[in-house]
Amino acid sequence: MPTIQESGLIKNVLLVNLRRFSDERGTFIETFRKEWFPHRTWERIQCNRSESQQGVLRGLHYHKNQVDYWYVTQGDIRVWLVDLRPDSPTYRATQMLEMSGEDTTGLFIPIGVAHGFVALSNAVLTYVVDNYYDSHDEFGVAWNDPELKLDWGTNNPIVSGRDQNNPTISTIPEEDLVWLY
Repeated sequence: MPTIQESGLIKNVLLVNLRRFSDERGTFIETFRKEWFPHRTWERIQCNRSESQQGVLRGLHYHKNQVDYWYVTQGDIRVWLVDLRPDSPTYRATQMLEMSGEDTTGLFIPIGVAHGFVALSNAVLTYVVDNYYDSHDEFGVAWNDPELKLDWGTNNPIVSGRDQNNPTISTIPEEDLVWLY
């Protein structure tokens, strides 16, 4: 069983220190088990793979009906998290993490925590979600929101049209931040 711990800043964001098993054939890492997260039912699991070239920035995204569990299989990314849960003791806290395909760390992102990353190199991210894709559960916050002051480490990221049009945090009505946990 891996060690699972709070990320240190945003409540209920968990870092999963995975175990690496190596021999003369190579390496094996068990990256996810639903029983590591007993507070979630994980009844409707979907697994995804995201490939990003260096300089691509994805996010910030958040969901009302889905948690994310991330594992980087290749390359390096800088992750930013923003707590959007008004009832959380860490409401509006931000946290930066760097993840790499060389690491054995998984990242559990709860409902109501906005998340995004920039690819510091060509990168592959696999992620498990506990609900099937639903376009009605796709929300965002501006990656370059001046109030958040997130240092992505790049001045000219490659950003999708959707993410370029995400609202700033101060324009999202608090009543829209109702979480269904």
